[in-house]
Amino acid sequence: MKPRSLIVAALAAGAVAAVLLWPKGREVEVATVTRGPLAQSVVATGRIATPARIAIGSPLAATVLEVTVREGDPVQPGQLLARLRADDAAALVAQASAALAEAEARLVQIDKVGQPVAAQQLAQAEANLKVAGAEAERARQLVARGFYAQSRADDAARNEANALAAAEAARAQLAAQQPGGTEREAARARLEQARAQLANARARAALLTLTAPSAGTVLTRKAEPGDVASAGKVLLELADAGETRIHATVDEKNLRLLKPGQLARAVADAWPGQPFDAELYYLAPAVDPLRGTVEIRFRVPRPPAFLRPDMTISVETVTGKKDSTLVLPTEAVREPDGGKPWVLVANGGTAQRREVRVGLAGVGKVEIVEGLAEGDQAILPASGALDGDKVRVRPPKAPRVGGLQVPQGMTK
Repeated sequence: MKPRSLIVAALAAGAVAAVLLWPKGREVEVATVTRGPLAQSVVATGRIATPARIAIGSPLAATVLEVTVREGDPVQPGQLLARLRADDAAALVAQASAALAEAEARLVQIDKVGQPVAAQQLAQAEANLKVAGAEAERARQLVARGFYAQSRADDAARNEANALAAAEAARAQLAAQQPGGTEREAARARLEQARAQLANARARAALLTLTAPSAGTVLTRKAEPGDVASAGKVLLELADAGETRIHATVDEKNLRLLKPGQLARAVADAWPGQPFDAELYYLAPAVDPLRGTVEIRFRVPRPPAFLRPDMTISVETVTGKKDSTLVLPTEAVREPDGGKPWVLVANGGTAQRREVRVGLAGVGKVEIVEGLAEGDQAILPASGALDGDKVRVRPPKAPRVGGLQVPQGMTK
């Protein structure tokens, strides 16, 4: 046989041997069912909620004299926050004080001077009336006897009437200055009015001293000494020191896993290495139709000192945990959110569909409750195999040591 014929025959034989010896079927990548611990959790992102924002504003048009706090400072009820100055407020206090002093002096004058003088005037008027009455009676008698003309009796009667009127006026004047009398009551009313005006003026001036209405934290400082503040301008904002809470949102599909009272671990984006405890206490009754999310809220029983209002927080709520169970990578389970999840298993070189029942869902893993056994190999969807296909399992990738791929059997 010629050499060329020998070469062709050898090539043909080699091709036939390759076809006969090469494993048949689609090469697929698999994930193996293993036994181990699994924790199911729901992770949400939210923010530290401010219980209430308290605006501290200038009650009057005033000049800022002093601001005693800065942003982030904690404050207690009644603590001084700022002092203002308004010239008209001081003038009103001085004016009201002068009016009060005048009203007090008038009442003292009525009690110490007016009443004794009025009593003396009444006594004098009554004495004059008694004399005028006697003169009038004598004149009438003398006219009757013909000693006086009638005009003389008429003059005496007018004098008596004038004396009577003077006595009545003196009596009324004394009564007016007695307790309950009109003049004294008017003076007392003016005194009370002056006291009220002074109290209002002092209260208005007291508004220029700004204090914290409750315990809290200074959020913003919007004024500095020397600033001119108009009436109503906000100078400071406080966050009420109520219960620290986290407001977050989760996908609506996680609603079935959550319930009030579940414990969670939270971590602030700014302090990732300092987790703290939280407790789920609220699930919103409605779903956001645009985002498909639900609002959830957590209490923070022992808030760390670094927390600030509106800080971004990640919260992980553990909804289930098992120390030992069958687990499989989530990607290997087909239609996990449907009514009948299933897995494509590599069994004796053939892809077989098996329905499974899943339990807890962890990070990248899912619990297999029924349908598979430990050691079963589930074909990953990326392999493209279908139920009934002939398959061959792709060997696992060799590990890397020092950045180099080492053939299997060479590593320790």
